[in-house]
Amino acid sequence: MSDRKYRAKTIIGWREWCALPDLKLPGVVAKIDTGAKTSCLHAFRIRNFVRDGEEWLRFYVHPIQRHRHPEILCEARLADERTVTSSNGKAENRPVISTRFKMGKHTFATELTLTNRDEMGFRMLIGRRALARRFIVDSTLSHALGGPKEDNLYP
Repeated sequence: MSDRKYRAKTIIGWREWCALPDLKLPGVVAKIDTGAKTSCLHAFRIRNFVRDGEEWLRFYVHPIQRHRHPEILCEARLADERTVTSSNGKAENRPVISTRFKMGKHTFATELTLTNRDEMGFRMLIGRRALARRFIVDSTLSHALGGPKEDNLYP
């Protein structure tokens, strides 16, 4: 037996409610995607601008599945740009932001790539990097951590 310390991990389902407080997004249903390395957020009308000598992004998000309203304006500092190969095999250069992420009682910093997911079922995918050392996925569960009432999130 090794000296490695084991920490209890939280069990989550195949989809969960999450919040992105820095982006003023109190609730987004995310699909847990253990096949993806990096997490991804639906974003559109992505524009670069400079603030205090740093490159930032201004973009809009449709936070509710299968709805184009509301449109939430978000801003975040550009952390990186990466080429990501999607599940259909298409490579795309995407901007990357670092932001606080909240799922259940867990809050931590994570990286998100931004891309238009209007045609996809979920506005957000949570990848392995965000899940590692924190969560165990039980594919038979859905919203294991609970979540808000969608009607009250975005007036």
